Amino acid sequence: MPPYKAVIDDGCNPELVKDARFDGVFEIPCIEKPKEVIIPEGFTPFTKRHKAPTEHEALCFFEFDTKFAECLIAPELFVETARAFDVFVPPDNSLYRDQPLATQIGNIYRSRAIGFYYQKHGANVYPLIRWGDERTYTDAVLPEPVAFAGAPRNSVVVVSTYGCIRGQENKRHFQAGLESMMDVLAPSLVLVHGSMPKSVFSHVLSRSKFVQFPDWTARMRRGGCRG
Repeated sequence: MPPYKAVIDDGCNPELVKDARFDGVFEIPCIEKPKEVIIPEGFTPFTKRHKAPTEHEALCFFEFDTKFAECLIAPELFVETARAFDVFVPPDNSLYRDQPLATQIGNIYRSRAIGFYYQKHGANVYPLIRWGDERTYTDAVLPEPVAFAGAPRNSVVVVSTYGCIRGQENKRHFQAGLESMMDVLAPSLVLVHGSMPKSVFSHVLSRSKFVQFPDWTARMRRGGCRG
């Protein structure tokens, strides 16, 4: 990997989205419905990819952004890695409510772009749905909820509560975004990484099939089992 390659060189890596379809006014790259829906045994973080507990894992990026920077900078180096897992969940680029809206949209774009890139190269990709403040998951300010752009309707999606539902304000935003996601995408299957409290999920459980997975630390404490 070139040691000084910038994340945004060559015009934000246009090779990632060659042949992609684009969705919405912000032209977010589309991740298509998977050809086969597989429920993995668990979620393995990128930095633990060589320690996957089973042969049927989802590779994920629920870690600090700096820990998977190499995949953002040079995704072409990890095509074989992505294909080796039953499921590839695109990078979880941070979305904080106090971020400028431009960076929230940019991080949604980059997650979809890398997801599309790996899907094009043969990985079984399930879109990660992540939202920031109300401007990303409603149409109160923008003409559409950009958090859901580029994700297929009536398909499988991944969400994560890990570190996202601590405190009432965080819980309120997560619950509101979750309900909006159900309205817009109407997913047939939702894979939930992290805890799944009834206080947050009870109002949407009848609208889809939900499968919960513990985060890596909790899973290792249980001996590597899913739950």
